[in-house]
Amino acid sequence: MSITIASFTGADRAAVDEAYRIGAAANDVDVPDFPPFCRRRFDAFFHTPMPGNERLWALARLNGVPAGYLALDLPQLDNTDNAIAELVVHPELRRRGVGRALHAYGVRLLREHGRKRVVGMAVSALPDGPARSVAGDAFASATGAQPALAEVRRRLDVAEIDRTALRVALAEARPRAEGYQSVCWRDTTPPEYVADIAYLDGRLLMDAPMGDVQWEPEQVDAERVRGNERALDARGRRRYHLGMRHEASGRLVAWTFLDVGASADWHAFQQITIVDPDHRGHRLGLIAKAENLHHLLTHEPAVRVIDTFNAASNSHMVAINEQVGFRPVDAWTDWQLTL
Repeated sequence: MSITIASFTGADRAAVDEAYRIGAAANDVDVPDFPPFCRRRFDAFFHTPMPGNERLWALARLNGVPAGYLALDLPQLDNTDNAIAELVVHPELRRRGVGRALHAYGVRLLREHGRKRVVGMAVSALPDGPARSVAGDAFASATGAQPALAEVRRRLDVAEIDRTALRVALAEARPRAEGYQSVCWRDTTPPEYVADIAYLDGRLLMDAPMGDVQWEPEQVDAERVRGNERALDARGRRRYHLGMRHEASGRLVAWTFLDVGASADWHAFQQITIVDPDHRGHRLGLIAKAENLHHLLTHEPAVRVIDTFNAASNSHMVAINEQVGFRPVDAWTDWQLTL
């Protein structure tokens, strides 16, 4: 049995195609309720990367057959000791040493680039949840990685939203949000709010529970916000934003967004929700999420389900999500390996 591994770039279209097919097969087996593995998103990794990120790719072949790929994200603007890994093996070719070979190859690359630690995610089942393979967690543990952060994916079934209860919750919340006004937009942030979004985005890793993950807050400015937007445009992500504007200062002090991908109009992700610490206690998070949900569904009537991820320890945000109607599906562990 022969395993060969070679790095590749977007110029090698055959390798890109092979890696995409591996990712699509793994997606269908490992998380069958996810939307189809998006080709437009995958291709955009090569031609329109996120600002301040270098991504390294490697393709493994087993007896000449494409069997797995490795993608390593190397932050360039901050967290320059860190990396994020995505290691995927074709479901029909697992347990034959491909994952171990890709891991060893990746560790060598990361050390050559001066990285000190790497983080990757693995899915597992929750009690009473749908079946999930234990292979991801077992593999990560076998490499010497440590579980650094426990997350839970929750799903909102649009058909089962209790709209009456949500209206009541909003009616109760709004008196506490006197002096704040909601502002919504799609895709590109209006110029007058870019600085506020940069500030809130930069706070995200300061405020969200990170467990034992050693990751410093990102330095976000207007240029980085625009770069992120260009990258998401290239991936075909249709974004629906809602900010809460503090009327006295004119600043956006809370922000949330939902997005829909190019591969499935029935599925959306609830992404960032953050409230400036100086403006908490006014139910801005609940109001923003609920109003933005209406914003999304007005423009995307085909959406049937919405997924979101939260740290298991983030009890405040979990409570808001469950009030909206999100329910647990599966568990995700951030594994961290010190090199």
